[in-house]
Amino acid sequence: MSAASPEPVLPDAPPGQRSAPDLLSHRPALRVDARAVKESLTFAFAGGAPGGAFDRHIDSASLPASTWDPARFAQHVFLQELIVGCLHFTSEGRTYIPSPALLGRALSRPPSDRDTVELRREIFRELTGSEAQRRDLARAYATLRRWVGQLETISISRREGSRRRLDILVAAKEAFDALADGFAGARSGLARLSAFGVAVRETEGYRRLADLLAYDEELATLDVRIRVGSDGHVRDLRALSIRENSENRFYKSPIGRVFTKLVMLWRGYRFSDDELLTRYVNSVFEGIEDDLVALIQLLGDLEFYLAGLALRERARAAGLSVCLPELAWSSGPELARPIGARDEAPGRALKGLFNPILLASSSRVVACDIATDPHDATVIVTGPNSGGKTRLLEALSLTQMLGQAGFFVPAAEARLSPCHGLFVSLIEQAQADQSEGRLGMELLRIRSLFEAMQVGDMVVLDELCSGTNPSEGEEIFQLVISLLAELRPQAFITTHFLELAARLERDRPVERLVFLQVELDEQQWPTYQFVDGVARTSLAHRTAARLGVTREELVALVERSKRAHRRRGVEPA
Repeated sequence: MSAASPEPVLPDAPPGQRSAPDLLSHRPALRVDARAVKESLTFAFAGGAPGGAFDRHIDSASLPASTWDPARFAQHVFLQELIVGCLHFTSEGRTYIPSPALLGRALSRPPSDRDTVELRREIFRELTGSEAQRRDLARAYATLRRWVGQLETISISRREGSRRRLDILVAAKEAFDALADGFAGARSGLARLSAFGVAVRETEGYRRLADLLAYDEELATLDVRIRVGSDGHVRDLRALSIRENSENRFYKSPIGRVFTKLVMLWRGYRFSDDELLTRYVNSVFEGIEDDLVALIQLLGDLEFYLAGLALRERARAAGLSVCLPELAWSSGPELARPIGARDEAPGRALKGLFNPILLASSSRVVACDIATDPHDATVIVTGPNSGGKTRLLEALSLTQMLGQAGFFVPAAEARLSPCHGLFVSLIEQAQADQSEGRLGMELLRIRSLFEAMQVGDMVVLDELCSGTNPSEGEEIFQLVISLLAELRPQAFITTHFLELAARLERDRPVERLVFLQVELDEQQWPTYQFVDGVARTSLAHRTAARLGVTREELVALVERSKRAHRRRGVEPA
C-alpha cells in the first residue's frame, strides 16, 4: 500500500490581502474554501442560518501535508472517544466539544513539516507559561462563538432583521478587537492573532464599521431636566437640548435627509429610512467580508489549543501530568533512517505515562514508566489478563500521534522519535458479515500490516496470532517478528505465548528485541507497572476466580439449576 496522499498545498494570501491568522501551519494560509464561506456568510447575514451551519466549513478546512493515514490506527486508539470525552473545554461558563472532524484530522495526520510541529509546540509553551495569554485565547474564542451565534439566528420581521444585522456587525467588531487588543507581548504564533486584528483595524472597511456602530449607538445626545417632588415622584421632565452626532460619516442633517428623499422621489425611487439603513449596513458588511472568512477558520484553530489546555487541566485534576515531548528528529530530510545508519536516535523514554481515555471514567488512573533502547526496538509485552497490556498499547499509540502533531502527550516526561506512520491493530469482536474465521481474520491483519508498512514506522499489535492453535500461532509469530526486524520499526506486540517469548529472549534470533512484563505485587496482583523480562504465567486462574469461573462456583450453579428442575417436577435425563 502506498503512503497516504498529502493534503492540498496551502495557498498564500492573495495580493493585498492580510495573511490569515493561521495557528496550525508554519506558513500562514487561508485553509477554508473562501468562496463557499462567503456564500454562507452572505446568506446568514441576510436572513439567518440554522445552528451549526458554519461547522462544515471548519470541519473541511485543509491541513498541512502528512504521511500518516488515520485509517490504519484511528479506530483502534478510540480517537473520537478521546476528543469527546477528554478534550472538551469551557469558555465563559459554557462547555464546547471541539470539531471532531477537524481536530481528529489535525491530531491523526501529524505534519511532515518539522517547522509546523515546532510552531504548535511553541504556542503551547507560551500558553502554559502565561495566564494572560490563556485568558486572551479563551476570550477570543468566546467572541467568535458569539458572532457565529448571531449569524445562526433567523429574524422574523423586517425591523427585527435590521436590528439583527447590526448585532452581527457589533459581534464581528468585538471579535476583531479581541484579537487586536489581546496577546500583548506574544512571541509565538499567537502574535499572528494580534497582528491580524491590528491590520484589520487599519482598513477602510473596519473604520466604516466602527463609524456605523458609533452612529447606531449615539445618533444624538439629549439633555433633560427632571423635577422631583417631596414624595419622590417625578413632577416634571423637560428636554433642554438635542445634539446630533454630526461628526459621524453616516450623519445627515435634517435638511439633508429631506433633500435626499426629495431627489430620490423625483427620480422615481421610494426608500424608507429602514431601507436606507439596510443599504448602509450591507455595504459595511461587504467591506469586511474577506476578513470575516478568516475568522471562521480561526475558530477551528483555537479549538486545537483550547483542547490541549483542557487535557492538561483534566490530567492535573487526576493528579497526573502532561508534557511536550522531546522529539529526536532525524538529521536528514526524511524521518525514517536508512537501515544500518549510524546516526542512532536516543531510545524512547516515558515517565508517568497514562492512558488519557481513562480520564473520562471515574476509575483511578495509574501511570507507569516505559524506557526502550534503541528507539526502533521490537518490544514484546507479556503478563496476565487485566494487567494493563492493552491500555499500555493504546497509551503508547496516542502518545506517538499526539507528540508528532505538536500536542501535549499523556506523560510527565517523554522522549520520542518521529516516524512516517502508525499501524495499530487491537483484537476486534467478530462481525456477522466477516468472510473469514478467527485465523483468517488474523492473517488478513498481518497482510494489511505489511502492505501498509514503511521503514521506520511504528507498529502496535495486540495478541498477535491469538486466533489459532499455539503451535501454528507460534510459527506465524516468529515469521512476523523476523520480517518486521528488516523494516526497523518501533514495534510493541503483546502475546500470551509465554514459552515462545522466553525462547526468543534466550536465543535472540533477531536484533533489537526488548521484553517487558506486567509487574506483580507480593500477592501476585498486577501493579499496572512494567518491568524487564517475560512473564512466567498469565494467571488465568486468578482471572477465572475474579470472574466467578472456578470449579466450585460452576458446580454450585449446576446444582442450583438441577434443584430448580426438581421443584418444577422435572427430573433431568
